[in-house]
Amino acid sequence: MYRKVLILTLTVGALTLQWAFWAGKSNIVDLIYLRQTLASLETKNASLRHRNDRLHADINEIKSRLEAIEAQARKELGLILPGETYYQMVLPEGDVLRTSTD
Repeated sequence: MYRKVLILTLTVGALTLQWAFWAGKSNIVDLIYLRQTLASLETKNASLRHRNDRLHADINEIKSRLEAIEAQARKELGLILPGETYYQMVLPEGDVLRTSTD
């Protein structure tokens, strides 16, 4: 009788531990999901960190060089200085402008 109670108690204890491991709070499935989420967020964070580094470099360049401000204004705002002539090339439909890297 004592032996059956001991075996039943150990079996119930082992099943309880298995349930806690697989389905309880902070279980193995949650751990796997959290690891995948962490890897995804680390990748996104690295990408954003790289973007921030580029933006900081642009800011420092603009703060330190007048030419950088002018280049940025030409590129994004279409700056044309007095005495300059603006030329725009319009290609026929279907034509593609090709550049050479020779």
